[in-house]
Amino acid sequence: MTLITKEPQNSLALELSERIRHRIQSAEFNDGDFFLTEAELAEEYNVSRRIAREAVNRLCALGLLEGRKRKGLIVRHPDPVEVWANCLPSLARSQEKLADLAQFRYALEVGAVEMAVKNASEEQIEQLATLAEEFKLIASKKKNRKQRTELERQFHGLILEMSGSSFIADMQKLLATLFETSYPPRESPVLEDDVNDRIIWQHFELVSAIQDRDVERARSVMRSHLKYLLMSKPDIP
Repeated sequence: MTLITKEPQNSLALELSERIRHRIQSAEFNDGDFFLTEAELAEEYNVSRRIAREAVNRLCALGLLEGRKRKGLIVRHPDPVEVWANCLPSLARSQEKLADLAQFRYALEVGAVEMAVKNASEEQIEQLATLAEEFKLIASKKKNRKQRTELERQFHGLILEMSGSSFIADMQKLLATLFETSYPPRESPVLEDDVNDRIIWQHFELVSAIQDRDVERARSVMRSHLKYLLMSKPDIP
């Protein structure tokens, strides 16, 4: 006698959510279009209401569906950056995932600087040079760490904006904010002079490389500037 084992409930819900997701994307629904109700989904796909609800909850968590009382489900086109923003706190609970994100940020910024070299406007380059000067003044005093961190964020944020991709720039802002709390600061309260001078030099060298439209030099300096992401051990916030 052969025993028939039932598929786990969560597996059925996952499979159904994938089928619904594919259906939504294939049908090219507009944002705000009405879809079906949970009851209609359960009937159409021949599953229990519980399975239909779990599948819908998965898609709602991804921002692809939104439930409306007495109306059913609405199709949504989520902002990928917003979805990432919701997922990052969970990823920050794992050192392995944080290490993966560190590598992702490194690849993102090193890759984006090439686009910045090609797309930066003269006005943006002037703004970057101004930030480098402001950073030098603060870093030379070796005080006001909060202002120093903010200038560093603005400097890197502007380079990502130079790429011409708002998605890349927004992703960098999320990751930079995450690593400000997840990684130990690169510097002690008082930096060694050679380390401090090197960081200041790297900022000016990045400005110069972008101004000269020198892709290889810009990538080389950015790799050196961000190598701490590949070497530091993340802390769990």
